[in-house]
Amino acid sequence: MGRWTLHLSVGIGLLAVLLACCYAEVNYCFASRAGTCSECLQSGKDCAYCPEETFNGPRCDLYSNILAHGCRAAAIITAQSNMIIEKKQQINMRLQQSQVSPQRMSMTLLPGEEKLVDVEVFAPTKGPLDLYILMDFSNSMADDLDNLKRMGKELAVLVEKLSNDYTIGFGKFVDKVIEPQTDMRPSKLREPWPNSDPPFSFQNVIKLTNDLNFFTSELQKEMISGNLDAPEGGFDAILQAAVCKDKIGWRTQSTHLLVFSTESAFHYEADGVNVLSGILSRNDEKCHLDGAGKYTEDINQDYPSIPTLVRLLGKHNIIPIFAVTNHSYTYYKKLQKYFPIAEVGLLQEDSSNILQVLETAFENIRSKMSIRAEDKPKAFEAQFLSTSGNVAQYGDFDFKPGAIGKFKMLLKAQRKFDESPVCQMDPNEKEGTMRVKPTTFNAAVNVKASVLCPTCDCEKTVVTKAARCHGNGDLVCGKCHCYEGWLSTFCNCSATTSALVTSQCIGPGTTEPCSGRGDCLECGTCVCYNPDQFEGDYCQYDKTQCQRYGGFLCNDRGSCVMGRCACTQGWEGNACECPKSNQTCLDSKGGVCNGRGKCVCGRCECLNSGIEMAATCEPNFQAQLGVCESSRSCVQCQAWKTGEKKEKEECDKCPFKITLVDELKESDQVLDSCSFRDEDDDCTYYYTVDNPKDPAVNDLEVQVLEKKDCPPASLLWLLPLLLFLLLLLALLLLCCWKYCACCKTCCQSCLALLPCCRRGRMVGFKEDEYLLRQSLLTSDHLDTPMVRTGPPKGTDVVRWKVTDNVHRGPNHPQALIKPNPKETIQYPISLRLNRLFSENLSRPESRDSEQLRKEVADNLNEVYKQIPGAQKVQKTAFRMQRNAGKRQDYTIMDTVLSAPRGSYPDIVKLTEKNIQSGNFHNLKVVPGYYTVATDRVAAGAIEFQEGVESVDVHVPLFVKDEDDDKKQLQVEAVDVPLGIAGIAKRFVNITIIKEHASSVFSFLQPAYTYSRQDGLANIPVSREIIEDGRTQVTYSTRDLTSKDKKDYVGVEGDLTYGPGETQKIVPVRLLERGEKDGLLEDKQVKQFVMDLSNPRQGAKLGRYPRTTVTITDQPEPSIMMFKKGTQNFTTSDPTYTIPVVRTRNQDSPATVKWRTKKAQRFELSGPLKFGPGESERNIVIDPKSHPGPIHPETFQLELFDPSSNASIGERKTTIINVTDGVPRSPEIAAMQQMGYPKPKPSGYLAAPPNLKAKATGPRNIRLNWDPVPGNPMGYKVKYWIYGDPEKDAQVIDVKTPQAELTNLYPYCDYETRVCAYNAMGDGYDTDVVSCQTLEDVPGEPGRLAFNVISPTVTQVSWAEPAETNGNITAYEVIYTPINDELKPVGAPKKVKIDNPKKRMLLIENLQSGQIYQYKVRAKNSVAWGPFRDATINLASQPDRPLSIPIIPDIPIVDAEAGDEYDSFLMYSSEVLKSPGGSKTPSVSGDEFMMNGKWEQNFLFPGGSGTRNLSASSSPMSTLSSNYRGAGGFTTDTTTTTYLSGPGSPRRLDMIGGGTEVIMRKRSENRGYTEENIRDSIVMGDASNKFPDQGGYTGMQSSSQSQFGYSLSQGSRARTPSSDVNEALYNLDRVLQDARLTPGVPDTPSRLVFSALGPTALKVSWQEPHCEKDILGYCVLYQLLNGGEVKRINVTNPAENSVIIQDLLPNHSYLFKVKAQSQEGWGPEREGVITIESAVDPKSPLSPMPGSPFTLSTPSAPGPLVFTALSPDSLQLSWEKPRKPNGDILGYVVTCEQLHGGGDVRSFQVNGDSAETSLTVPNLTENIPYKFKVQARTTQGFGPEREGIITIESQDGSALSQYNNQSTVRREVFHMPTEVRTNVSHTVLNDPFFSEGMMMTTQHTETSGVLTRQITKEVVQRSVVGGATITKKMYYDS
Repeated sequence: MGRWTLHLSVGIGLLAVLLACCYAEVNYCFASRAGTCSECLQSGKDCAYCPEETFNGPRCDLYSNILAHGCRAAAIITAQSNMIIEKKQQINMRLQQSQVSPQRMSMTLLPGEEKLVDVEVFAPTKGPLDLYILMDFSNSMADDLDNLKRMGKELAVLVEKLSNDYTIGFGKFVDKVIEPQTDMRPSKLREPWPNSDPPFSFQNVIKLTNDLNFFTSELQKEMISGNLDAPEGGFDAILQAAVCKDKIGWRTQSTHLLVFSTESAFHYEADGVNVLSGILSRNDEKCHLDGAGKYTEDINQDYPSIPTLVRLLGKHNIIPIFAVTNHSYTYYKKLQKYFPIAEVGLLQEDSSNILQVLETAFENIRSKMSIRAEDKPKAFEAQFLSTSGNVAQYGDFDFKPGAIGKFKMLLKAQRKFDESPVCQMDPNEKEGTMRVKPTTFNAAVNVKASVLCPTCDCEKTVVTKAARCHGNGDLVCGKCHCYEGWLSTFCNCSATTSALVTSQCIGPGTTEPCSGRGDCLECGTCVCYNPDQFEGDYCQYDKTQCQRYGGFLCNDRGSCVMGRCACTQGWEGNACECPKSNQTCLDSKGGVCNGRGKCVCGRCECLNSGIEMAATCEPNFQAQLGVCESSRSCVQCQAWKTGEKKEKEECDKCPFKITLVDELKESDQVLDSCSFRDEDDDCTYYYTVDNPKDPAVNDLEVQVLEKKDCPPASLLWLLPLLLFLLLLLALLLLCCWKYCACCKTCCQSCLALLPCCRRGRMVGFKEDEYLLRQSLLTSDHLDTPMVRTGPPKGTDVVRWKVTDNVHRGPNHPQALIKPNPKETIQYPISLRLNRLFSENLSRPESRDSEQLRKEVADNLNEVYKQIPGAQKVQKTAFRMQRNAGKRQDYTIMDTVLSAPRGSYPDIVKLTEKNIQSGNFHNLKVVPGYYTVATDRVAAGAIEFQEGVESVDVHVPLFVKDEDDDKKQLQVEAVDVPLGIAGIAKRFVNITIIKEHASSVFSFLQPAYTYSRQDGLANIPVSREIIEDGRTQVTYSTRDLTSKDKKDYVGVEGDLTYGPGETQKIVPVRLLERGEKDGLLEDKQVKQFVMDLSNPRQGAKLGRYPRTTVTITDQPEPSIMMFKKGTQNFTTSDPTYTIPVVRTRNQDSPATVKWRTKKAQRFELSGPLKFGPGESERNIVIDPKSHPGPIHPETFQLELFDPSSNASIGERKTTIINVTDGVPRSPEIAAMQQMGYPKPKPSGYLAAPPNLKAKATGPRNIRLNWDPVPGNPMGYKVKYWIYGDPEKDAQVIDVKTPQAELTNLYPYCDYETRVCAYNAMGDGYDTDVVSCQTLEDVPGEPGRLAFNVISPTVTQVSWAEPAETNGNITAYEVIYTPINDELKPVGAPKKVKIDNPKKRMLLIENLQSGQIYQYKVRAKNSVAWGPFRDATINLASQPDRPLSIPIIPDIPIVDAEAGDEYDSFLMYSSEVLKSPGGSKTPSVSGDEFMMNGKWEQNFLFPGGSGTRNLSASSSPMSTLSSNYRGAGGFTTDTTTTTYLSGPGSPRRLDMIGGGTEVIMRKRSENRGYTEENIRDSIVMGDASNKFPDQGGYTGMQSSSQSQFGYSLSQGSRARTPSSDVNEALYNLDRVLQDARLTPGVPDTPSRLVFSALGPTALKVSWQEPHCEKDILGYCVLYQLLNGGEVKRINVTNPAENSVIIQDLLPNHSYLFKVKAQSQEGWGPEREGVITIESAVDPKSPLSPMPGSPFTLSTPSAPGPLVFTALSPDSLQLSWEKPRKPNGDILGYVVTCEQLHGGGDVRSFQVNGDSAETSLTVPNLTENIPYKFKVQARTTQGFGPEREGIITIESQDGSALSQYNNQSTVRREVFHMPTEVRTNVSHTVLNDPFFSEGMMMTTQHTETSGVLTRQITKEVVQRSVVGGATITKKMYYDS
């Protein structure tokens, strides 16, 4: 009974499954069927439980399923949630405060349930506002405070404008009053600066008040204070201002704004300064203000962290506004990202614009509204939707002030949390009250939400020993709970007797219990291992083993149930392969199978009629080369009893009967009109063929013209002419024979003219046999020479063919396999075009190549469309062929045609026919040359022109993977169709030996493109491992159009691969263009090739043994084109939206113009701009905005005139089809409603509707579409990678409406189209459908690189995997100590890096002298990828004597940390940094190199590690100190780190000397006389000679003044604090002395570098201004990337130049020049210069003798080129700077007489073209002029390029140059008209300087009074040898 009941329940369950047609998602209710009733209801919403005793189905399931199983509806137990709105007051718009509605509500939600709530909010026009100003009171903000004091009235106007109900307060902050933040000397604690208040941390000065007069008066009493270090303690102040609600005065219903004003960076938790201060306690987040409003715990608690501030400000509804100056703007802009809502405003240096900043920030805050759910329990998820139901992003809500805004809140209870049911969570995590509100509101909707975890009442009523359970269990909620020892559903199986009996689980025809696919439980119950795959009473059915069709289970049109396919509606058959409808059998007349067959399984089975039929049993005339050709013989035999079917038996087989008529119908009224010549009487007959008018008649209607067209009968007049010609021929033969008998030397010439003696000229192959090794093949073709002997007069065309695998006999197994003639294969076709080859045609992306490729495709497609089943040609390329006689300069076109295999003879005949005519449709070709190939045979022709004796035959080798180990091809010279030559050596055999290689070497692609700016071409060489081991291959470069040592440095060598290695990189150095190249007009593409050869150890060469490298002078341009070639709209569409896409180089902005063509109502045009990163933009046309009614029309859109960094792709135009908004006929309307487009005329098929694409794996996409009516023969599926041209698409042919795309790239976007085809050809394409393949495991990271800092510290970096196969989400680094045998000797350490952009790691505290193995792998959303590993011993690497560079943007870990993941704090990636040596290192920012960090490394007494202290400084200086100690001896290296542009490496320079204090003051301009030098670069101050140009500001000169002060101390013990105190005391003395001691020299105002040779340089300078006599000069120079600093002292003040002879070629040097007077050394003038020259490739430091050399600076305009136009005018031209600093807006050109006299003339030139020219009139002969050209960019003015020229009077046009062009580098900056203080950046952002140069700050004052204000201070201490202490102080004033 139990077994029968079990089987019955299984059957009912199966029925329910069939009724429900399976679930779209996992049925979580059904998964809980074995649990209790309460567990069932707690599984999720919609779960129900059936407690009936007699119920045999799954008790827990969805309600509808349980009902279907037979449970009574009244008995089913369910649970319901609820939602109650407790308070909902309507919004009162007259109440000027923020409001929400409803105000309070409660709800319960079942697990997985969602509830939607409508919320209204109201933001008043001028609601209550609390404005608290928190200001930095350090000394640098003195002028800012003064300005704020003067703005009392303006501030009152502003707050009244913002709100009618306002309060305003004020607070101030400096920093913690403790060392090292504050000077703790008593005098400095009383008054850190003259007339200043004592230092403090934070003080609430003015509580929030609405009395503006009181606020202004109290503010006047405030005085500035001061501290030591640049970062301030503002975070302490922000936290106290937030948490001290009552003491600050925040109101409940108002908007809270906190204005934070500073010019410095900030301290934060654990930034390292707290360690020096001895403060280790975390901030307790409580209020600690005393009665005076001062913060009392500043020296006891650390600064708060950024996450703490974000949380507390959000909790108290405070919105921060950071009003900061340019020095720290980037810090706070990055900090802004971490707040839900915050604003950053840029202050002027004196805060004079603070009110404008406040007003702008307030408006931005009100316009960027977002919704937050505060205090949300973990069990809930909240989303906020717009009123339209779309999920809103941050800032999407635009609630207008004074109006009611609406949004929806979607609250969802999670079903599971951390894989556990949500009902098992802590009660506090699944219930609570959350506050939902806009970010700027105080008012909120209070939502009390809880997860409902229902219980069943029936569980409280337990029937013990129930009869239903046979007395062996309790009945609870209808389910038996068996006692121990009893089993089964009804407790009727004893565990001791039947539980172990498995025979009950063995089904019929099986031998194993449960078919070996499940566990046998009590009483014969089988529980399948995998219920998703196996089913049935005995698990005997496999859901994956039903019949398949086309590779798809149940044809993807049904599901596998109990071993059989259950088909979906409309399909039938064992594999659901047969559609029930006959739509696919309908012929062109709408009938079924044309009445000549029957429709079986969706296909016509045609009766045998003797002629080839189409799929719908209609005559397939296309297969017989047209209807005329197929009906010709039947017409002849029936009309005149002639032709090949004139026998009656044959004629009776014709499928139609003819009708003789006197007059034929017009050709446009019939299917086809035909005419042929009857061979029997030489007459021409005419007839027409048409489809029958009667649908019941199936035969063709053929009408034949009764009268033939015959030629005249009389030919007697030809007889005399023929007789005369015969006599003439006989006479010619007699003369020739006589002549040959007398002159044998001319015999061959004469015999060659005679048909009977034509063997006088012979053609044949030169060789008998070729023996090739497949591994050494570099091409899939072999150029086989054919020679001609005898007199080379006249032309001979030789036809040839080649056959593959001739070594196989007729009985060979492969020869017995007959290929399918209908199989679609590729036919490579080659033709010689009647066009000379040009270099542009070798570049596929060039305009010439693109245009010719389109012309070839159009004409070849027109010709080959005669071939049934032929597709469009693709992969068209152009080349030359050497040894081609007089035609070798002509272009050879290679393309690929896809067509049925059986079409080969027709394709050859059709090709030869068109070649002989010299025209392929409208394409001009050269007769006598073609090649048509398949995968096993090929045929072609070559031409011997007159005088040519040898021509190469381009023979395909048919190399395939399945080839025999030794195969043979035979090439045969077939015949000579044109010419008189005979064939001598007819055959040549080619034998290819296939070796079993252990490895295959290949380049990854056949061509690469690199920019010269890259400096290096890294060319990967891949190795496919077949048998692992060591192997080698040789590589070498060879010139094409580029030249070795001029464009690149050639390389040659061997690559050695060890076991497991699969790829190596060959670096090729690319050289910059010389000055001479810049003047050349030739823009020839520079290319070289790299070849692989000589593979060893059993390896062979693979697919790409050669690669071509193209060198470009500019980055590759973007390609812009229309997304689709054709786009359809209707007259009812409101707008026409046409997408334009951009590929390649999307990082820069680009522009292209568009215009309409052939439009009836409008002619439109305009620009389309792409921003950085944008890949798609739309052109939108509004047809209703133009006059006239909207009619159906077709017009074009065209792209033209792209910007200089872009080009236009293949879809330059798109066709816009506008059709009627309402279909014209009911049939078409019905089709369009079903998704079909309007059918093509003449029987072409419509586009398949409902095309869907779904990724089924990383390399697979499945396509489905609905069948097309009209009986298609099949479908063609095109697919290509998104962004590639559609012409390169892959095409597959399928017979069913689905396809599986395989072997795709993972995580790649593909585009697809599908079209149906029939006998008429291809039908309409579908629209493009895109699909992205799934992610796959990433490849291994790029090669590891190590930057060894010391024997115990290293920096490891790696590259992103070449195959990411998705988005990289993390990296893992494992480093393990190993021994010499590469075995671990210690535990491995792991570091997980969650930011994929951070691919560097600094590891400290490694064991000295220990070998480590490093392994790195990447992770994406799929899984971890393979490891990349490397081994290194730090002790064997060179040690760096400088301080440890803590490189930004990398994690820092301690090798002494724990065994598992070394944790480190992931703070803000830009502004947070903890001590590098700590156990919790952090990640620093992306742009710290620009923003300036002080990095100081301390070795604490007694410590063994290195401790790194990082603190913010000005953006203009970076100082680094390193302290190392060992025993009693201390050494020190003090360094200054000079910064370059973002991302550039740093350079550490040694700075010597005593104590120096650098002050800035105004200087004067002095004249300077140019020297006649060969090549020079001038660096100096900006000239103020330029007149004010419209649009830019004037320029003013400034320089630096420096005072020196030196003192020394004896050796004595010191403490760090005493050193600091004494240094500060000495600083104060120095400042006092500096103010009283004039006479220190200014900066030398100009530096002139003159190149004397490739290693010699003359450095000149101008005497600086000084109130006392100059005593001498000092010149310092050093390699830019570090090294020894060399010094030259010039003791004679009259000398202002030195010559340096020992420089290295092509190396950048930093030069510094300073002057000395009696008062000390002045400040330095510095510049960076490089002498570029050619060097010996074997010795890169040795210049080539006699080679040219020049000084380089790529940010200046190119060399100036002068062209005389007349005696008084010339044309000046120059090239665009190679690396300008910013986007170029235009140029400024100045012209002046070299030796004075005349006015300085200025010209403006707009634009940024690659080459610019200017015509300069009104010049004077024989007067030398100096021209200067300077680029104007978005960053200001770039350096100048100078040139000197004279127009001599001899002939009025000759030019002489005094010297080569000179480049002048200026320090140029914009001067505001009302402010006289400015900062000049000295060529910092010039990307040419890879290592960087110093940034100096220039302070220009108008009053001449020197300021005493010190804004940046650093004290550096040096201890040398333990005997002398030298102090060096560096200040920026």
